[in-house]
Amino acid sequence: MNSKDDNKPTQKVSSKPAGKETENSPLKADFSTQVGLKTARKLHARRNPTPGMWFGLGMMGLIGWSVVVPTLLGLALGLWLDGRYPGQRSWTLILLVAGLIIGCFNAWHWVDKEQQAMRNKKEDQDEFDGK
Repeated sequence: MNSKDDNKPTQKVSSKPAGKETENSPLKADFSTQVGLKTARKLHARRNPTPGMWFGLGMMGLIGWSVVVPTLLGLALGLWLDGRYPGQRSWTLILLVAGLIIGCFNAWHWVDKEQQAMRNKKEDQDEFDGK
């Protein structure tokens, strides 16, 4: 079955459009890298949702109570001591100020802890994004 068409050299037909980049080209690799980063960022956002308004209000309440509770405890202990052991010095005033100072340090600790967590999260995100 020799025909005229059998003797002609066969020409390969490429499915790639002319002028387009090949699979291993830098353009294709860059695009796939961007898609991979966006996908990973989206998955990370789904796993770690951003805190909402209620989280912020809760944090403000936590910080407020961390100041109020030691202050009120100092006040109560001072009133009790002044009632039991009256003297020249006011235990109420001394322990009220001491409770306030302890509460402020406690609030500072909470705020510093949250700032450190946000800073670490930002650094992790920057490393993840490749910046």
